[in-house]
Amino acid sequence: MFQPSSPISVAVLGATGSVGQRFMSLLDNHPWFKVVALAASDRSVGQVYSTASRWVLAEPMPEWARGMTVVSALPEAVDAKIVFSALPADLAKNIEPKFAQAGMAVFSNASSYRRADDVPLLLPEVNADHIALVPEQRKLRGWSGSIVTNPNCTSAGLTVALKALQNNFGIKRAFVVSLQALSGAGYPGVPSMDINDNVIPYIGGEEEKVEWEPRKMLGKLNNNKIELADLTMSAHTNRVAVTDGHTVCVSVELTQPTSPEAAIQALKSYLAPAAARDLPSAPKPVIVLRDEADRPQPRLDRMTGRGMTTVIGRVRPDPIFHLRFVVLSHNTIRGAAGGSIYNAELFVNNGLL
Repeated sequence: MFQPSSPISVAVLGATGSVGQRFMSLLDNHPWFKVVALAASDRSVGQVYSTASRWVLAEPMPEWARGMTVVSALPEAVDAKIVFSALPADLAKNIEPKFAQAGMAVFSNASSYRRADDVPLLLPEVNADHIALVPEQRKLRGWSGSIVTNPNCTSAGLTVALKALQNNFGIKRAFVVSLQALSGAGYPGVPSMDINDNVIPYIGGEEEKVEWEPRKMLGKLNNNKIELADLTMSAHTNRVAVTDGHTVCVSVELTQPTSPEAAIQALKSYLAPAAARDLPSAPKPVIVLRDEADRPQPRLDRMTGRGMTTVIGRVRPDPIFHLRFVVLSHNTIRGAAGGSIYNAELFVNNGLL
């Protein structure tokens, strides 16, 4: 595994937002990366980070970040090799390519480029080989830098579970219902009068992402193109009054029907590809199975494996399809900042920086 001789310089775009803050927390004392620039909107530029950011995480703000001056989200204001983007999709669409053109490796949480044919949509424990799209992207776009994306926070843990089943039994169809945490909406997010004593059965654009993104991640890389997995997905997405941790209830139709016991064994024994297995942010283990009747639960299980492990429970027969189960993953760690950092580690380890 790659070991840098000196820390690699990184920047965070959208550093004052909730996902930006999660980047700060996870990059604190990272063995490979050192944050050298924090960028945000014009209203924060010129302020020290401790003044510009309303810190919302339980973990304390890193001391090194407090006195850093916030800069503009422009390449000329940032001197870093890697850029982690927590920008909203509408801003990311125009800003992220500028950094890639300037020679920086951009790791994006935004949805702007997930569907692009030459942009990897990565979960290293699922499709580490898709990182091979980067040289083709640079060739096609004339960039010395690049853009790599991580999936929607609901797609992340769900796809890890589907990958383990796909490898062993094949998957034809899946019906999924999400119970998504408030932190997925950012800060200040959903108004309290809307979510208290309530479930909101609509999250704009979310169902389309959950129905499509797993197909790209579970697809095969062939001649520098991703062949989407032959998988039909139906998704209902809901916002619930949970702080962190997305729960997804899943029913699947398999190509080769199997017993819950065999499925549990396949899930338990799943390993990340060798290229991604020992990276600093790698989930250890990739999947944890809970055998209690009422688990997983966000409050109890979301920090399993430092928030990077996918937790699965209630694996049982499905009367319409073949299997049903419940998946839990930490949406702002595995499904956002932690996943993006893991992507960057894979990128560096593959000699692409």
